[in-house]
Amino acid sequence: MSWTRRAHAVLLVGGLSLLGCRPEETPTPPPPTTTDAEGDWADTGRYAACEALSPTQGEVCGDPATFQLAGCDKASLGGLARDGIFTMVYRGDSAPPAIGAGSFRISGDGSRDFFRGGAPTQRQVDADDFFLSSTRRTSETVSQRTSLVGCRAEGPRLYGCYVNCRNGRVIGAGTFLAEKWEPRAGEAEASGLRLVSESFVAPGLPVDIYVTQGHAYVVSVRDGTEGGGLSVFDVSDKSAPVLRKTISLPADNYWNGVWAKGSALYVASASTGVIVFDISNPADPQLLRSYPSGAGQIDVHTVFVEGERLYAMSTSPSPKTLIFDIHEPLTPVLLGEYAEPGAGSDPRVGFPHDALAYDGRLYINHWSSGYLIVDVSDPTQTRKLGAYTYPYSTSHANAVARFGDRLIAFEGGESWGAHLRVVDVTDPANPMRIGEYKLEERASIHNMVLKDQRLYIAYYHHGVRVLDVSTPESPREVAYYNTFRETDPERGKSFYEGAIGMRVPGDGYVYVIDTSRGLLLFPEP
Repeated sequence: MSWTRRAHAVLLVGGLSLLGCRPEETPTPPPPTTTDAEGDWADTGRYAACEALSPTQGEVCGDPATFQLAGCDKASLGGLARDGIFTMVYRGDSAPPAIGAGSFRISGDGSRDFFRGGAPTQRQVDADDFFLSSTRRTSETVSQRTSLVGCRAEGPRLYGCYVNCRNGRVIGAGTFLAEKWEPRAGEAEASGLRLVSESFVAPGLPVDIYVTQGHAYVVSVRDGTEGGGLSVFDVSDKSAPVLRKTISLPADNYWNGVWAKGSALYVASASTGVIVFDISNPADPQLLRSYPSGAGQIDVHTVFVEGERLYAMSTSPSPKTLIFDIHEPLTPVLLGEYAEPGAGSDPRVGFPHDALAYDGRLYINHWSSGYLIVDVSDPTQTRKLGAYTYPYSTSHANAVARFGDRLIAFEGGESWGAHLRVVDVTDPANPMRIGEYKLEERASIHNMVLKDQRLYIAYYHHGVRVLDVSTPESPREVAYYNTFRETDPERGKSFYEGAIGMRVPGDGYVYVIDTSRGLLLFPEP
């Protein structure tokens, strides 16, 4: 997940892989890919009858005058709420259409308005018009502008057009659907989960957590100009966690993932790869060094530990999963890697976002390439066994376990409509969806943890969801807690807000990270 949170485009296009070989050789066929016809988002056509036009002489790209609104029902805009948080999906006018998720916030007097990184630079929201525009200078020579115009409103939904401009020229345009955020109909704040403590996390935007040795290690990413870092909480008293230490480096403070083994803490850094801390004294981590050494700037997005292996999912400069030996936890040794063919050169291939290792296989959430299954029994000779993908894939997180004779995976994306898929991966060459769990499309699923036959999900705006997955084909919700409140600080700035990270370490508690509220603790239901 990129926490600058620009609206990202996800394209579904066909590709052709060319294999070069000598005439006498028999080429090895590529591993099979199972494609599910059902995506998180289905294209039903343009959302509105409006159109963004290129500016003519005297007009400025993104101004209201550059939108054609002749087919719109502007009278309906008077029924749109004038105060609230809206999540949205952009549909590009390209073929096939690209999509992206976003958000905005409006208020009656405009004082709490937020769109694309700050207060709108231009707005007109009244009974007859809806217009938001954000202009930001990204460098001395580049100015970016995004504008929204409303075409019609239906209840909590707004349909309209958007345009993206760069230095006064159109670089992208299309339509959008926005929906005002409201709590789910019929739900209370909680059912089956009881909040026992809440601890604010100061640096940046908190995103992930690991719990060991009676301490919770929370990592944060940079939020605007505010750097992220590491916050250490003593959680021996679950009702009153105590902040023991905060670490943030001036030039290295986008830390998105965290794991531990023994006295080593591994932090995923967007600048220096995997940062290793010594937590022999769990309240006072000591920074040792970053891995892989001598690699220059490397963006590691997430980390995962299984046994004596550390897996580090790197999104750039060359998207790949790094595999380390950690028999000596404080001194990882690089053993090998897996790079999906085309990653880094073909934007359709995506990048490794997260992964989980289980019984010699690595299950990689490879964003637009879907869900990959890789044999890592020999880390020097990694081998792809199969893949599961679907239209507009943003494969993001997963969990895997055995249910009787079957090997079952739980997979989720990260975009408009992203939800839980249950996939039978017993035959890695032929993974098949056997079930799913979804809530309203206006919020996305995020991280998940499987403990016994309970699946715990951080579901952004939808808060924490606990599912009974004893029958994997039919996940059944047994508890929830709505962590998202509009009144919390910093709400309405991103589509990716609310419950984001979690751990269920086996001490009887569920540890959740909310992007605004920080560290939340609940007894296991």
